[in-house]
Amino acid sequence: MAGEKRGEFKGINAQRTVTVNRPRADVYRFWRDFTNLTFMEHLESVSVKDDKQSHWVAKGPAGKTLEWDAVIVREVENERIEWESIQGSDMISGGLVLFKDAPGERGTEIQVVMVYDPPGGGVGAAFAKLFGENPSQKIREDLRRLKQLLETGEIPTISGQPQG
Repeated sequence: MAGEKRGEFKGINAQRTVTVNRPRADVYRFWRDFTNLTFMEHLESVSVKDDKQSHWVAKGPAGKTLEWDAVIVREVENERIEWESIQGSDMISGGLVLFKDAPGERGTEIQVVMVYDPPGGGVGAAFAKLFGENPSQKIREDLRRLKQLLETGEIPTISGQPQG
């Protein structure tokens, strides 16, 4: 990632892969519309500013809100999207999503790599809690929700269900 080349990311690195039974072009298009990414449990919203820049709002602990701006630094249609936070953000972060055909024509493999270097103080502590003690686990849960959404059109939940 671009940030790693500058040696900025010395903090937390997490990655996960999931296979989704959908064509690669469909999965890429869904992900590329960043407003769709609110399937991620911690995200409240993503606003697209232009073709490269976006503004992200995440739920933090104790009702706090975390916000940052990101820019796409490298993109290959239907293959990869690479981003990093804009200079001057409270938090240095970046990531990479790779889209590959799954073996045996089983759909698309999505690999997500996230790196972040939380600052000190309250924002850093809030961001660390956002991803918990195991950021890879959080990414795995988010990718499981994405798989359910893309394969069935919904994310199953027990919210609002009567007790049995």
